[in-house]
Amino acid sequence: MNYWLLKSEGACYSIDDLKKAKVTQWTGIRNYQARNYMTNDMKVGDLILFYHSNGGEETGIVGVAEVVGAAHPDLTGLDKKDEHFDPKATKDKPIWFGADISYKYSFKKPVLLTHIKFDSDLKNMLVAKRGMRLSVMPVIRSHFDKIVKLGMK
Repeated sequence: MNYWLLKSEGACYSIDDLKKAKVTQWTGIRNYQARNYMTNDMKVGDLILFYHSNGGEETGIVGVAEVVGAAHPDLTGLDKKDEHFDPKATKDKPIWFGADISYKYSFKKPVLLTHIKFDSDLKNMLVAKRGMRLSVMPVIRSHFDKIVKLGMK
C-alpha cells in the first residue's frame, strides 16, 4: 500500500464536498510529475491525506480519503468549456489523467502546515519542503500514521 497527499483549495473542493459526494474523480492535475505519480504509482486501496491549501483558512491536512479507481484519462482536458482544457490533448492521446477517490473521514482538527514544518518527526515531509507545490505527492507510512494520530486528538 502507498500513501499520498492530495492538495485542493478548500474553497474550490473541500473535504466536506468529498464527504457529500462520497466518491469523486480527482481531475484537473496539470503537472507531469503529479500525473506520473497517479498513473505509475497510485493504486486502488492506497490511502490519502486530504490537504486544504489557501481558501481563506490556514493550510493543512483535514482528513483521509482512499483511492477507489485507478488512473484514467482526465476528460476535463478535452472539454473546451472546462478551465483545465488542454488543446494538445486528444481522445487518442489524452495527456492528463485522474483517479477516483472516496471519503474515509475528517479529522477532529486540521494538522496545520506550520505544525508539520516544526515537528521533528514530520519536517521532512515533501509538503513541508520549500518549493513543493505538487498537488499529488507521496507520503511515507510513519508520516501518514503520525498525521492521522494528530488529526484525531
